[in-house]
Amino acid sequence: MKKFLSIISIFIFILGFGQIDNIADGESITLRIHYGFLNAGTANLTAQKTTFKGAPHLHVRGTGQTTGAVRAFFKVEDFYESYINMQTELPSFYVRNVREGSYRQHLETTFNHDNNTLVLTDKKTPANGSKVIKSVKGVQDMLSCFYYLRSKTAAELRTGTVINMNVWIDDEMFPFQLKVVGTENLDTKFGTINCLKIIPSVKSGRVFKEKEGVTMWVSNDANHIPILLKAELAVGSLKASIDGYKNVKYPLKFTK
Repeated sequence: MKKFLSIISIFIFILGFGQIDNIADGESITLRIHYGFLNAGTANLTAQKTTFKGAPHLHVRGTGQTTGAVRAFFKVEDFYESYINMQTELPSFYVRNVREGSYRQHLETTFNHDNNTLVLTDKKTPANGSKVIKSVKGVQDMLSCFYYLRSKTAAELRTGTVINMNVWIDDEMFPFQLKVVGTENLDTKFGTINCLKIIPSVKSGRVFKEKEGVTMWVSNDANHIPILLKAELAVGSLKASIDGYKNVKYPLKFTK
């Protein structure tokens, strides 16, 4: 179960070129996380419009924590933060600050997309200082990639669409491939909603049982809100389902 909220972050925060114009100022999305039969925790995403280094940005914060009985033996408090340029849809600054049991990490990344480099700073161990790392064109972070996908139009997310991206996670670049495999109606606490079904290709072995051990569903509308995620892990299974939302730009069409 170690670092399971980091896993949920990778794939909840992986939903996402064109400008970001479908996110309302103050949007908030909450998901309930289940590990097997346990009600294990919650995850929350908030978005605020702001100005960062003189340009319009979306300031996104993501939090995750264990709750209830799970928290008693495995305490998790994760915090992610990203400043996303609303015109280029690329991240300018990214923070990953996590506490997961005895594991602790606090990294800050500043992106320079003009010369495809980034500056990584280890805030947990200041003696390590900062280092400049060669990057790739169009790199996303764990939060910005979510909004990158959400900004795409219905025509760009047709069944059979494959999206490739490079995502900066911790201190390493990972290539991801997302495939839209169809649509499904899902039952939620708010009612039934039509969703796009998306399968990301992931590296198996250390965490996941197989290359495509993760499936996600997002609302089949202009919002592309995460509704459900399922992941088959090397040990057990993980599920996250929508538990709350507010300030969504377009009405979500739930039916009873």
